[in-house]
Amino acid sequence: MKVFISWSGERSRQVGELLDEWLQCVIQAINPWRSDRDIDRGSLWFTQITNQLQETSIGIVCITQDNKNNPWILFETGALAKGLSTSRVCTFLIDLQPSDIKDPLAQFNHTLPNESGLKNLVRTLNSALGEKCLPDKVLDEVFETYWPKFEEKFVAVLGQTSTPVAIEPRSENDILEELLSITRNMDRRVRNLELDSSLSAGSRAPILRPSAEKAYSTEPTEKLKGRKMENEIFKLIREKVPKEKIFEIISIEFPITISYFDSVYDSLYKLAERPAAFQRG
Repeated sequence: MKVFISWSGERSRQVGELLDEWLQCVIQAINPWRSDRDIDRGSLWFTQITNQLQETSIGIVCITQDNKNNPWILFETGALAKGLSTSRVCTFLIDLQPSDIKDPLAQFNHTLPNESGLKNLVRTLNSALGEKCLPDKVLDEVFETYWPKFEEKFVAVLGQTSTPVAIEPRSENDILEELLSITRNMDRRVRNLELDSSLSAGSRAPILRPSAEKAYSTEPTEKLKGRKMENEIFKLIREKVPKEKIFEIISIEFPITISYFDSVYDSLYKLAERPAAFQRG
């Protein structure tokens, strides 16, 4: 099974090389591919990468503070996502946390360079082998044998490569926008499932009032209304207004179902309860 390893920058390259060698020791049935090693001199790199992507089962993207917005990383990750299921694209976070990652990379499965993260990555690779996969007990024993070696070499790579410049933490508004976007997507999926269920049962009754559907359409003006409503909810939560009272206030101006209000409120409440996490360093 071919595994595509994407990298950009010296620290990312060395970690990619370490993953290449280490993963083959743990699961010998996989065949990692890295562009710096496997593209012949004089060949067309774009054609080579395209060909490799067609034969790739899983992609691992080695991300650092320095390259997380690098065009090359974004290009290869996008190419992997286009050719594979998103569940088969794993971002390996070398010197940063999931909260440091913005879209589009934030949409993928993140792996941290610790024992738990590496074990989950190895299990993902092993399960993709199908009939050739190792039994769980054998895989665990092999992992326990080779994990200390990875940890030692990984620490050495961090020591040998330059420490990235401290990156300013994401702003509260940035994280709020991402959280609200996720909430909206979840609500759309729920409403679609409810609608499908209603139609399959022979019911023609709408799930939401027409005015509610209109309020959350994709038109720019309506998006602003939705944003205004969510900002108002967030403000009222900060002011310690009871949930039931917030719903009464919001429903006067905005047409909204109780289920949608609950999903937005719960997400914003968690955010409002952690203000210190968004303070600039």
